[in-house]
Amino acid sequence: MKVTRKLIHIDEELCNGCGQCVPGCAEGALQIIDGKARLLAERYCDGLGACLGECPTGALTVREVVADDFDPEAVTELLTEQGRDVPDHMPSPESLRLTDSKARPKGGCAGSRIESFAPEATPCGQANVPTGMETDAGPSQLTHWPIQIRLVPADAPFLKGADLLLTADCVAVSLPGYHQNFLPGKKVLMGCPKFDDVQFYVQRLTEIFSVSGVKSVTVMEMEVPCCSNFSRIVATALKNASADIPVEKIVVKRTGEIKARTSLDQPVPL
Repeated sequence: MKVTRKLIHIDEELCNGCGQCVPGCAEGALQIIDGKARLLAERYCDGLGACLGECPTGALTVREVVADDFDPEAVTELLTEQGRDVPDHMPSPESLRLTDSKARPKGGCAGSRIESFAPEATPCGQANVPTGMETDAGPSQLTHWPIQIRLVPADAPFLKGADLLLTADCVAVSLPGYHQNFLPGKKVLMGCPKFDDVQFYVQRLTEIFSVSGVKSVTVMEMEVPCCSNFSRIVATALKNASADIPVEKIVVKRTGEIKARTSLDQPVPL
């Protein structure tokens, strides 16, 4: 039966046939054929995108298409033929078509499953911290998962109308008080503009700016030259999406201090 649902898409021009996505697919739906990653059949793919983070070139994306419905029984047969373990909890086709993050299936890779959460406030206004996790800096201000740009779909519910904090990976380690001073009220996405695929970042952020209704963007970069592309990536994505969104750029020193804080109404694209 054909339905409208999420399905993995493979860009053959970007795929280098490395095969890292194959073990990352818990359903066994991906194989390397003729030097490229291929989807064996639409019915084997649950569309959750657990394999996205395994691809070093950004060749894998998740798209909403008209396709054969996900078939758990066919996946069980396929995994048995491949000699692989069958997941204890296979998502149902119906649950995969739900859009609410709280109703998403519990199967698939926990590292890429979309979740929204918030610390519970105590009467004094402070957040509850699990026993043994107390710190002088206070509790975590993170309210969602995942946070890596590569793993977050453009239509993630927590992005709708969000104030977006785009953070280079090294910033959170270098900057004291990152959680308390910069995360509150924002949805964070992280990545490395040096080691990750720039064009994939541009594509993913273009999709986010086009569909999510993001209200503002704060870009946090390190002072090192390899990190300076981050704001340009954002500028290019904004231009591609024809999105008029205010952007602030914050540059962090390696010693953990703020070097510069600038409002970028018209940042220079790539």
